[in-house]
Amino acid sequence: MDLITDVYRGDLERTAEMVFQTMIGLTVVPSDEPWIKRIGTLTAAVHFAGQWKGSVYIEFTREQALDITTRLMGIPSPETIDDDVLDAIGEMANMVGGNMKSVMPRGVELSAPTVVEGGDYALRFRAGDAITRAAFQSPAGPFWITLVERAETPA
Repeated sequence: MDLITDVYRGDLERTAEMVFQTMIGLTVVPSDEPWIKRIGTLTAAVHFAGQWKGSVYIEFTREQALDITTRLMGIPSPETIDDDVLDAIGEMANMVGGNMKSVMPRGVELSAPTVVEGGDYALRFRAGDAITRAAFQSPAGPFWITLVERAETPA
């Protein structure tokens, strides 16, 4: 766990601040807000493969996801969670992951984003995985980005 915290935590925080400001004009700052399981959460994820294996997960509230969609696509706020919303938050995970890829070992590949909606699910990580969860504060409240490094399984 120390490796990911020491090596990638600062990169994750800088990347998130830059992506949110540059791409959607939203100022976000690192926060000490403790993670809580929330009902109605939307989680966008991208996965890394190659020399470094892992994932980036970004958890948003419904209101944050609607705001991000409006900002990213330049459209009126959707009334429901629709394909535009899922695409917008998936793209935010893709941009954060793509920028994190630049600080990872050469040859790392990035998956297409996936999105999960709801609060009645759990992300489970194997015991050997290194995890860091960074909280960010935005005008619409806190959100979390989780970076997971997959442990190599012994042959």
